Amino acid sequence: MIDLQQLRRDAASVAAKLAARGFAFDLHGFEALESRRKTVQTRTEGLQARRNALSKAIGQAKAKGESAEQPMAEVAAIADALAADSAELAAIQREMEALLLSVPNLPHETVPTGRSADDNREIRRWGEPRVFDFEPGDHVAVGQALGLDFETAAKLSGARFVVMRGPVARLHRALSQLMLELHTTRHGYEECATPYLVNPASMRGTGQLPKLEDDLF
Repeated sequence: MIDLQQLRRDAASVAAKLAARGFAFDLHGFEALESRRKTVQTRTEGLQARRNALSKAIGQAKAKGESAEQPMAEVAAIADALAADSAELAAIQREMEALLLSVPNLPHETVPTGRSADDNREIRRWGEPRVFDFEPGDHVAVGQALGLDFETAAKLSGARFVVMRGPVARLHRALSQLMLELHTTRHGYEECATPYLVNPASMRGTGQLPKLEDDLF
């Protein structure tokens, strides 16, 4: 979820960065919620200060043997007002959380602004593209001969998935093992085995919920 403090510091800048990735942030809605929050918090602080002053006055009145009926009645009324403010603030916070959960992550400063992959910049190139003396096959035709099963994967999970069988599955496992060994023994990474399932709070914290709920498996 996007950093609320960053939004409070410079909401216009955040909105501009989101616009660069094609997301229209509800800046006016955010500012309206913030205005309501500040109003309620300021009122709450004033009521709390008044309650403290009255409590002190009640103690002094009782110490002198004087009636404290009027300030006690006012304290009771303040308690009701504070309860109402607390409920209103909780409602505002729920609205704010719902708004923030709908906002995608900010793009890094180095990401070029564009509408498609055609707008990406080439940072560096290694080697030269191979020139074939035959007509190369597409990835489906080549993959099927090697043991890639696109048809079964589409039935299980949908498009853009593949089931690996036989040697290509072993090659995939070997490459994974090679990269794990390389990065954990030479590059300072730590190998972890994490759960395959996570709770809703984790999904919200990583921006998967609620906007990707219909696409989850």
